[in-house]
Amino acid sequence: MPTYIVGDIHISDPASYQAHLPRALATIARFGGRVVAGGGKIDLLEGDPMPERVFIIEFPTADAARRWYQSDDYQEALKTRLSASHGRVFLIEGNEISGAVPVAGLDAGKH
Repeated sequence: MPTYIVGDIHISDPASYQAHLPRALATIARFGGRVVAGGGKIDLLEGDPMPERVFIIEFPTADAARRWYQSDDYQEALKTRLSASHGRVFLIEGNEISGAVPVAGLDAGKH
């Protein structure tokens, strides 16, 4: 099932951050991943604080995502990113969300 790596980061050194991107992007492709979104305009709809930069990377499986993150190549790129930014990065295993989620006390089939 598709798995996503999501990052919410604050960039402290933009030049170094930009320099790490080509290497990091190359490592993603080697593990079958693709960047779904990243670096674009953010329209915060709910909650605080406003994220500065968000990225979403899709991998075909959770195993592929973990192998990418733990790979020697990415760990080298990660050192540069960590010296130029801080924040949170997490893995989300994709699950199909049914449109017919049962709710206690309600019968979805009756109006």
